[in-house]
Amino acid sequence: MNSIPRRDFIKKATISSLSISLLNLPLTGKASFKNVNGKRVGIIGLDTSHSIAFAKALNAATPDAALKGYRIIAAYPYGSRDIESSAKRIAGYTQEISTLGIEIVDSIADLLKKVDHVLLETNDGRLHLEQAIPVIDAGKTLFIDKPMAASYRDAKKIFEYARKKRIPVFSASSLRYAEHIKEITEVKSIGDVTGADTYSPATLEATHPDLFWYGIHGVETLYAVMGRGCKSVTRTSTPDTDIVVGTWSDGRLGTFRGIRKGKRDFGGTAFGTTGIQLIGPYKGYQPLLEEIVQFFETKRPPVQEEETLEILAFMEAADLSKSRAGAAVFLHEIMQ
Repeated sequence: MNSIPRRDFIKKATISSLSISLLNLPLTGKASFKNVNGKRVGIIGLDTSHSIAFAKALNAATPDAALKGYRIIAAYPYGSRDIESSAKRIAGYTQEISTLGIEIVDSIADLLKKVDHVLLETNDGRLHLEQAIPVIDAGKTLFIDKPMAASYRDAKKIFEYARKKRIPVFSASSLRYAEHIKEITEVKSIGDVTGADTYSPATLEATHPDLFWYGIHGVETLYAVMGRGCKSVTRTSTPDTDIVVGTWSDGRLGTFRGIRKGKRDFGGTAFGTTGIQLIGPYKGYQPLLEEIVQFFETKRPPVQEEETLEILAFMEAADLSKSRAGAAVFLHEIMQ
């Protein structure tokens, strides 16, 4: 018997499972939210738990008033087809999300005919550029979940194309809105920030630069507190842990610890001129969803393009530092 390559088997099995699931989707409720004028949201990518969490919040029987009546009305399932941990989720998440009155469509083109705004949730950042282009062409406000792309170059292309078409786009990790960050950055609870240490799980995925897959959560927390201006990065890496140190142009230091063994959590410590403040805990997606809804309302991104691109450059620089035995890598090397 001829053997089937593992990747092809996973792909075929996922597609078969999804086809079976689609045949059994409930028809009731498919049109429930289609008349919510200007507040119709579509999802691209049902290979991540974020899609389910966002849908449950926005399409709740009694949604939070802060979400201003926005509803997800349609979803396109794909989605990674060759990252096993993502692809295997699609059939189950498609079935689950259909119970929330959300129509499953066959293509991004079909989705764009039905919605006003798009959540690009595909877990596979390699697909984000090709999936974002038709959304931008259709003139839809676009939120792109982490990672914005699987490379700095792709993310820059998305922003450049969106700017050319005058379509607002933003990307962020929900960890940007962890507890106490607003106190630190807006209320100035510890004075001026002089440095920060953050941590998060940092699971690796071979198809993405190391920190793009999961370490981005802790890196984004670091940037939420420190702001832009990192000049260079060094990285020390073992199978279980990453320590990444960024040197900001004003001399401040920010560090990220990526955890792959032992207790895994999100958090950190911010240091200031008048105090020291713990960052966290992380309390879920609601704060990010509120920012997304406000973005849909105002068309003004809460996180600027320049900061998002610097975050990706920081993570690519960390990869280069690892390949160079921990030598410092300047961000301008990536951003050129």
